[in-house]
Amino acid sequence: MEHRNWQCPKCDTRTFSTDQFRATGGILAKIFDVQNKRFTTVSCDRCKYTEIYRTDQSTLGSVFDFFTQ
Repeated sequence: MEHRNWQCPKCDTRTFSTDQFRATGGILAKIFDVQNKRFTTVSCDRCKYTEIYRTDQSTLGSVFDFFTQ
């Protein structure tokens, strides 16, 4: 993927891949195995440098919209 607003801070490449993952928050979330925190990653296709953004369920679409326009 390529976007004019993103450039790798290490190698200046403009192509990247996005992904997402979830993680647990507090002790109760760990006990009940609830993954209530969402993160979006943006990884440089050339050097694999990765930025991680914490997103809420409602803002997850906004992050993808920013990188896919």
